[in-house]
Amino acid sequence: MHIEHLSSSCNLKNALKALGVDGGGVSILKDKGQLHLIAIKNLHVGAANILKQDALSIGADLAVPKGTVTASTPLVDALLIANERQLKQLVHKEKGQPFGLKSVAQELERFCGVHFPEKIEVMGIINANDDSFYPLSRFQESNAVQKIEEMIIEGASIIDIGGVSSRPGSIGVSVEEELARVKPIIDLLYHKKMYEKIRLSLDSYAPSVIAYALERGFHIINDITGLANEEVAQLCGAYKATVVIMHAQGSPSKMQNNPQYTSVLHEVETFFIERLEKADKFGISNVILDCGIGFGKRIEDNCALIRHQKHFLALGKPLLVGASRKSMIDAISPASSENRLGGTLAIHLKAIEEGASIVRVHDVKEHIQAIALWKELRG
Repeated sequence: MHIEHLSSSCNLKNALKALGVDGGGVSILKDKGQLHLIAIKNLHVGAANILKQDALSIGADLAVPKGTVTASTPLVDALLIANERQLKQLVHKEKGQPFGLKSVAQELERFCGVHFPEKIEVMGIINANDDSFYPLSRFQESNAVQKIEEMIIEGASIIDIGGVSSRPGSIGVSVEEELARVKPIIDLLYHKKMYEKIRLSLDSYAPSVIAYALERGFHIINDITGLANEEVAQLCGAYKATVVIMHAQGSPSKMQNNPQYTSVLHEVETFFIERLEKADKFGISNVILDCGIGFGKRIEDNCALIRHQKHFLALGKPLLVGASRKSMIDAISPASSENRLGGTLAIHLKAIEEGASIVRVHDVKEHIQAIALWKELRG
């Protein structure tokens, strides 16, 4: 006999199947192995004490501050620790409890049955401008098509083309200038029927530029304003396009001027819920959510959003993370944009581990390799 202490990040479902556990047993045991850590803010102290006892009664727990049991303060923050099975039981219990616990149960229920994506996709970046922060991502016409063909061979499943830099401090250009930058590439891709080989995404929020791309085979609109413009929403609905809704605080020219959040997870989620309702209003059913790394975020905000991607899985949409060669890497480990590949891979692999299923990257080949190894290591 020998005993092996397995990693908590291993694929439990596969491990159970390898043991020969029957289907029903796999489902039950898998739920027991899926741990939830759920922060609850400003909870009524009476609710906290009830929730603590109910959690303990089913084998879960609720971490609360000292003095909670004596109700020394009216409101407390708490941390629920429960597996999937316990969370479902707790939701059922709390629906009949006082002190606002019915509302707590409804919120907790959103996190029950949340599944991690099985497919990971790489979106390659093509910039049709001279002011993007990473010089090696800048391409024009035939060079852009050559690079796109290279990215397809390397394993990209989406190509994202943009004509306007949105880096912090950047100044926008006219719609006419944006179209002039991307039009030659769009036309060439259309002529070569590249839309049959790969999904094409346009990084834009200008209606006329978006319309031009959608008429010529583009499948995805990557809107950093998150459908702020109703004309954009109408176009995307009419063409049945997929929309990337990104969160940003402030405009690119000023977004890094002292951004502030009370709770970045809550505020980004609230924004997503609002814009998902808008998307639905305009008949947009295919939506990807992007928390907007570096768009009006402090380093601690960026790290929290990457570390807690799982929080947004409850919204039921694919999650995209784009941190490729961004300055947050330099803030942690000083390096120029040309020397941030290692940091990029670290961020994106962490985001994938936490629930992201699309990474927007400058370096396709290296990401495909890193993701393949990550999958193998996870089992």
